[in-house]
Amino acid sequence: MKKQIQKIIEIPEGHSIEIHDKFVTIKKGSEEIKKNYKINDLKLKLEGNKLVIEKQSSNKNDKKLINSLVSHIKNALHGLDKKYEYRLQVCSIHFPMNVKVEKNHLIIKNFFGERKDRVLQINPKVSIKVENDIIKIESPDKELAGQEASRLEALTRITTRDRRVFQDGIWIIKKEKGKHAKKH
Repeated sequence: MKKQIQKIIEIPEGHSIEIHDKFVTIKKGSEEIKKNYKINDLKLKLEGNKLVIEKQSSNKNDKKLINSLVSHIKNALHGLDKKYEYRLQVCSIHFPMNVKVEKNHLIIKNFFGERKDRVLQINPKVSIKVENDIIKIESPDKELAGQEASRLEALTRITTRDRRVFQDGIWIIKKEKGKHAKKH
């Protein structure tokens, strides 16, 4: 059964939202997050400090997509206020592993005794800091922070050994939201 769906998102003070073809751009200060949506006949409009999302005749799949879009926009609004942070633990049991950040690359040396370095190219919208055996990934975009953390975890994945014995690698230990962003 086709129904009309309308969702309203409050825009906090200091934030601005711009609507383009199939993109929503959320800004605060110099930082911005761009989200795209691919829902036909979806109408987005700004009314004061509210974003109104409407679709006249929608089915349950459209409802799921609209609710996902609302969640992405709310996560972006929250992320611009307080950055999302992922913490990862470096576990090197068999061989001493070195992890360092150089320019826009994270370099892992001597992973599992390998002579060749493992290198991860860092997204420019994500900041990575290495403190002893803890790696901190911060970004206002929740998806980018999570993707970088999972890419780093996958970079040190071992498939040819028993994971109960060979626990070497880099593992996500904590996901946080709420680190205060710098005031502009």
